[in-house]
Amino acid sequence: MMNRIKIAVVDDHPLFREGVMRSLSDIPEFEMVGEGGSRDDAVRIVRDLCPDVMLMDISMPGNGLEAIREALDQCPELKIVMLTVSETSEDISKALRLGAKGYVLKGVGSRGLADVVRTVAAGESYVSPALSARLIAGLSNLPDPEEKEDPLAELTEREHEVLQLVASGLSNKRVARELDLHEKTVKHHMTRILSKLKVTNRTEAALALRDARDRSAQRDHL
Repeated sequence: MMNRIKIAVVDDHPLFREGVMRSLSDIPEFEMVGEGGSRDDAVRIVRDLCPDVMLMDISMPGNGLEAIREALDQCPELKIVMLTVSETSEDISKALRLGAKGYVLKGVGSRGLADVVRTVAAGESYVSPALSARLIAGLSNLPDPEEKEDPLAELTEREHEVLQLVASGLSNKRVARELDLHEKTVKHHMTRILSKLKVTNRTEAALALRDARDRSAQRDHL
């Protein structure tokens, strides 16, 4: 039997949300498992259901961008697609930086949206082509890499906890026991930590944490 892709939709416009739910529910490989209209709804749905894919608006009570980090803390394997009218490079880059796997404008057709869901569910990322071009064009306005903030600042509170325990020498199993998590969840957190820190293994991640602490100590002495 085919494994169906579990999908949730969070948008504060009921007619739009219901239309998306209805159009995707007609596709046999999709299972619609939840819907809501706010940041709090998004976090609740993820905590209770942990769907495979969540389609989420930016402009809604609580702000969709602010929900990304919390949702991924609850369910690291979740794939988030921002389904929005915002075309600003700032929103696109922030959404992707926070962990969203897709960014699509609301003018997309039902067939195109279904393809996006399949793409991100398979582990790939997707940004509408026109938006990708705009994002690339805006890269020249980014600050010099030497001036970037500490990459540890991108970690969530839970990811900081996991990294600190890993850096102290604990295995994933021991970390899971310490934080009352499933070992699989710890592995997902570590995958995101390595990606955010742009390192390839646990040792390099631990060194990144040590270096960040050294820089902080040096600044405190200035």
